[in-house]
Amino acid sequence: MDKTLHYLFDPLCGWCYGAAPAVSGLLESGGVSLELLPTGLFSGEGARPLDDAFAAYAWSNDQRIERLTGQRFSEKYRDRILGDRRQLFDSGPATVALTAVSLTEPARELEALEAIQHARYVDGNDVISLATLADLLRALGLDDAAAKLSHPDAELLGANQARMSRAQALMREFGARGVPTLIVGSGAKRQLLDHAAAYSNPRALISQLEAA
Repeated sequence: MDKTLHYLFDPLCGWCYGAAPAVSGLLESGGVSLELLPTGLFSGEGARPLDDAFAAYAWSNDQRIERLTGQRFSEKYRDRILGDRRQLFDSGPATVALTAVSLTEPARELEALEAIQHARYVDGNDVISLATLADLLRALGLDDAAAKLSHPDAELLGANQARMSRAQALMREFGARGVPTLIVGSGAKRQLLDHAAAYSNPRALISQLEAA
C-alpha cells in the first residue's frame, strides 16, 4: 500500500479522542502516510460557553465513548474542565498549537494531538490556555513549536487558517457532517472510510483501508 490518510478532526472532539487508538493502528498497518487536518469545528464561531447544560451533555457523551472504546475520561476532567464555568469550549488555541507542530516537526503532530487529548481528558488540564499548551509542547521536546505558539505570527496563523480551509473543503466534497472524518487517497483516487468502525471494530477499519 502507498496511500495517504487524511484525518479530519478537532482537538476538543471526544469522538476523535475515542478514535485515537484506531487511527494509530491504521498507521501501524504500514504503507500509509498521515495528513492531519483540523476542521475548526469548535473554534471561532464554533466556540461556546461551557454552561451546565452543555457540560452535562458532554459528560454523558464522554461516558458513551468510554464504554465503546475504553478511552478514559477522568473525574479530574469532569471536575476541573466541565465543572469550570469560567472556561470556554474553544479548540482554537489547541488547533494553533498543532499547526505550530506541523510547521516544525510534522512527523510528531499525531503524538502532540494525543498528548493534548490526554492532558484534557485524563489529567484535567486547561488546554484552552496558550501557556499550558506551550508548556505541554516543551515537555514533549517540541521547543520550536512552543516558541511559535508563545508568539503567534502571520506565518503560523496563515498556515492554521489554510489547514482548516482545506479540511472544510474536503468535508464539503465528501458530504461529511462531523468529525472524525477519515479519507483515504491513492493517486487521484480518494474515498471516505466508515469511521464508526474505529470505535467498535478497529480491525474492520484497517480492512477498509487495505481494500481502498
